[in-house]
Amino acid sequence: MLPAIAEVFREHGYEGASLSLIGAATGLGKGSLYHFFPRGKEEMAEAALAEIDGWFEREVYAPLRDAEAPDKAIAAMFDSVDAYFRTGRRACLVGVLALGDARDRFADAIRSYFVRWVAALEAALARAGHAPDDARALAEETVAGVQGAITLARALDDPAVFARAMETMRRRATHGEH
Repeated sequence: MLPAIAEVFREHGYEGASLSLIGAATGLGKGSLYHFFPRGKEEMAEAALAEIDGWFEREVYAPLRDAEAPDKAIAAMFDSVDAYFRTGRRACLVGVLALGDARDRFADAIRSYFVRWVAALEAALARAGHAPDDARALAEETVAGVQGAITLARALDDPAVFARAMETMRRRATHGEH
């Protein structure tokens, strides 16, 4: 149910995600939705964000933080992110909420997503031999680049834009000068 709810928020934003659209995507009526989510749409968005947070923690942040071979973890991050965002065909729900009217409502979750991603990538880059200042700048540039590549690929309806951007960022992060 949560993946379907998240897709509605991705495609329509928080304000545009009506209970009718969510019901159609999940196959549940309003009564059933309120049974699972008594606080309504806000609770649904919180649950979708929590699911995304769990996925990124398992698949991206923890491997970057904990890997003995940071270069392999960085490369794996690009593979995971590419798969998650369906090579630029899927919008980032956190990014959608960050740019929409509901940003302040979900500010802590949004901030945490980006802060933890940058910090985990920065640590892996530093362990891989990048100078500390360079690691921080490259981590920020990479996370911003992923978000920008998603937006541009979707705006142009051209997933190849995302693929090219990801490959460029991957080369810089894994083969760049340290």
